[in-house]
Amino acid sequence: MKFISWNIDSLNAALTSDSDRAALSRQVLSTIAGEDPDVIAIQETKLSVAGPNKKQDAALKEFFPGYQVEWVSSQPPARKGYAGTMVLFREGMEAKTTAPRIGAPDTMDYEGRILTVDFGDYYFVNVYTPNAGSELKRLADRQIWDKLYADYLASLDSKKPVIACGDFNCAHEEIDLAHPENNHFSAGFTDEEREGFTNLLNRGFVDTFRLLHGDIPSVYSWWAQRIRTSKINNSGWRIDYFLVSDRIKERVRRSEMLDSGPRQDHTPLVLEMD
Repeated sequence: MKFISWNIDSLNAALTSDSDRAALSRQVLSTIAGEDPDVIAIQETKLSVAGPNKKQDAALKEFFPGYQVEWVSSQPPARKGYAGTMVLFREGMEAKTTAPRIGAPDTMDYEGRILTVDFGDYYFVNVYTPNAGSELKRLADRQIWDKLYADYLASLDSKKPVIACGDFNCAHEEIDLAHPENNHFSAGFTDEEREGFTNLLNRGFVDTFRLLHGDIPSVYSWWAQRIRTSKINNSGWRIDYFLVSDRIKERVRRSEMLDSGPRQDHTPLVLEMD
């Protein structure tokens, strides 16, 4: 089985815009399609409450014919066109999709941040973890989220194995970003967020990239758009992950980043398992 995860930073922009960035995004979508995955997880769709419109749906089908599409969007009282997640999987796969609310603070439960698919033998969970925000204004709420999300994954894992992926908005260790010395008080690398990620792993999960690649340095999944040379200089962060239940880690065969070319921001991840 092959799984792919990508924070697309606006599905509409990627599918329908004429901008240079949209063209680069479509190249990444073509790369994903070329991998012929069984399941695709997308974060930060920024769709309306009603989901993909006809134009967006048609464009998706051009890239991924023969896939069923499930989604959850931000809804009141949360902001419109904010966050949102989507999962595509091959038609014919038996699946039951839910968009759980975990009791998170503020409007986090209404921002379309978790989409879970029960594939029978295992759960597949797509997450877009809340960012702690500028000046760490949302850090306290983020800490609560991290605990509740860990509880949620552990509850699923108590029933059957879990594959969890997405944008976790956290570089776990110093090796997971290019300049740790400058970022200990930056969103995504605070001690509190890193502790939350450690707690998640300690609930019975493994970071599949580190499982296969050990302490290989300078491999990242995100480069800041606002810094024009961030990707050229590989000044990035690894904040996107594929996690699996400890008891199925021996089934992992491939876990790596896909090449997104010159496009900055997130790059897709691929996971292959027996």
